[in-house]
Amino acid sequence: MTRKVPFGHKMREAHFGFAPSYTPLNHGSYGTSPLPVIAEQRRYQQRELERPTKFIIYDLPPLIDASRAAVAPLLGVPVDEVVFIPNATTGINIVLRNLKFEEGDVIVHFSTIYAACEKTIASVAEIQPLEARCIELEYPISDEEIVRRLKETLEAVRKEGKNVRIAMFDTVLTFPGVRMPWEELTKACRELGVLSLVDGAHGVGMIDLTHVGEVGPDFFVTNCHKWLFTPRGSAIFHVPTRNQHLIRTSIPTGHGYSYPTSTPDPALPTSLTPPSPNSQTPFIYLFEFVATQDWSPYISVPSALKFRSEVCGGEASIQSYCFNLARTGGDAVAKILGTDVMPATSPTAFTNVRLPISSAKFGDVPRREWEASKAGKIKGWLNKTALEEHDTYLQIGYHTGSLWVRLSAQIYLEVGDFEWVGGVLRELCGRVGDLEGEEFWE
Repeated sequence: MTRKVPFGHKMREAHFGFAPSYTPLNHGSYGTSPLPVIAEQRRYQQRELERPTKFIIYDLPPLIDASRAAVAPLLGVPVDEVVFIPNATTGINIVLRNLKFEEGDVIVHFSTIYAACEKTIASVAEIQPLEARCIELEYPISDEEIVRRLKETLEAVRKEGKNVRIAMFDTVLTFPGVRMPWEELTKACRELGVLSLVDGAHGVGMIDLTHVGEVGPDFFVTNCHKWLFTPRGSAIFHVPTRNQHLIRTSIPTGHGYSYPTSTPDPALPTSLTPPSPNSQTPFIYLFEFVATQDWSPYISVPSALKFRSEVCGGEASIQSYCFNLARTGGDAVAKILGTDVMPATSPTAFTNVRLPISSAKFGDVPRREWEASKAGKIKGWLNKTALEEHDTYLQIGYHTGSLWVRLSAQIYLEVGDFEWVGGVLRELCGRVGDLEGEEFWE
């Protein structure tokens, strides 16, 4: 696994298992793993298959500890401040369902929030007195303006006599795929005494996060299976020691949970959780064995990191290639379509290209009307047709009056792949205005 292979199609052929006709331009949604990492995962699964009880009780804990030790430096945090969970959405749920909210408590988030996280807030608000306050964002927008809007909202809510308990924001947005100034937002929260919850679903493996410990968010979660090349699903949940007492239970509640007592240990003022039999901290023990599942994605992390280091040349090499490909590939697609790329304040492995679809294609239908009633159907038709006719998936969304495609750059792709999808998009978008059938447009 130590032979260096050039990035691009040679890397795809040597180390990835895509179907020959499939063009993977949507890495950001679910990620993928190199074949050597999958092979290591299957070896662990075989060991568990052969001796399940021995593997789960005796072999697994030190393997998970080794994986935690491997990922902690990627965030620049102590190893006792990171645990593994299945995905970022689980981490958001763990935080919000552990906090105790009171009348007048508010959570602040942005309109670009991941849909499942917004629904999590609504779900929590059904059983706790929590009010959500949304800050509208329309891109392009400067980082300074985003931070200003957060501060303005926090102060406005306080003037209403309410308490902003927590604010949630992303490292890199799901849609549009742009980097948020999460460091400055975290600082603003700290200055105003508000807890910060960072959704880093698109984080580790895509952008540098080695300064998370220095920035100091109150809660941070990031998926490994999206950009770090680990199998699905695997995520890092980071909680600084100062806040670990706020996390009383995993989700679901596991064996590490401790019943509250009337005489808590003075050394653990609010956690009330005793050390584990293996002398782990209460926080680590809480997540050591949550429920029976497939742990192989967690313990395959060292294999993924080895691949990234030995085969890919390290994190900086991967980032440089992906960032450059996103820029050049996005420009190529926009040129073919005759549109533009959404400006970004910081580079990522995403590019967002405007589609050449406007209200003019639909006769006299006002722009606002087709936004609301037609965008979803156009998106669905493009998704389905691209898969059926071209064996590729197009991550399309509506933002600021236009439909955009979010394309992911990755080490197994080349500029030619972007040029190819540009032609596909030009052809498909040209057919949208000619679609017939009242049922489509109703």
